[in-house]
Amino acid sequence: MNDDEQSSGGGATGSGRADEDRTYDAFRALSPTTLAEAVGRAQVMDLDIRPLWGPAPRIAGPAFTVRCPAGDQLGLHAAIYRAEPGSVLVVEAADARYALAGGNVCAIAQRRGIAGFVMNGAIRDIAEVRASGFPVYARGVVPLPGNKKTVEPFNEPVRVGGVIVHAGDIVVADEEGVVVVPRDRAQDVLTAARLKTAKEEALTLDEWEADHRARIEKSLGEAGFSG
Repeated sequence: MNDDEQSSGGGATGSGRADEDRTYDAFRALSPTTLAEAVGRAQVMDLDIRPLWGPAPRIAGPAFTVRCPAGDQLGLHAAIYRAEPGSVLVVEAADARYALAGGNVCAIAQRRGIAGFVMNGAIRDIAEVRASGFPVYARGVVPLPGNKKTVEPFNEPVRVGGVIVHAGDIVVADEEGVVVVPRDRAQDVLTAARLKTAKEEALTLDEWEADHRARIEKSLGEAGFSG
């Protein structure tokens, strides 16, 4: 692997890396609310994966996937030294009884340029994490750390919040939720989301209301409602 290649799901070189960065910037400009309609329900994480402090900054970047066995945090701790800057660590935890990371691990991840954590587990030291401004989307907070005994291969498919995530998929998260855009659908989803945003921004509230009311009345009629 040369110096320009990525290890977090499909390397890129030279202008290819610049193109990918522009793509992530473009997704960061779009709300998960808009993206969810473009990508479909299967790619939207369950509501128990939520920001652990707020207001949560929006993150967007390629998934670096990690799987942690029950009670073990070694995989995540190793991943912060292996994921490329800009990556979102997506962690499938076997349980949430033990914290996968604390304040120092989050601080190191932040210093190394990792965009944030998305996990179906828990962390600790939330006050430190909040003060540092490091984005964590997870199930909750628990004070007891896990062990560091077992590690599974990185960048294998994981299931977090009901969504199957592959390395290199684009993860977009903020206080509205977490959306995973499959890498091979990225440009189509981006185009659809941009068109929807442009259409909505072009409408005044009065115009939106008129269109909305017309659609509601049509749906009521189709449902047989006459009141």
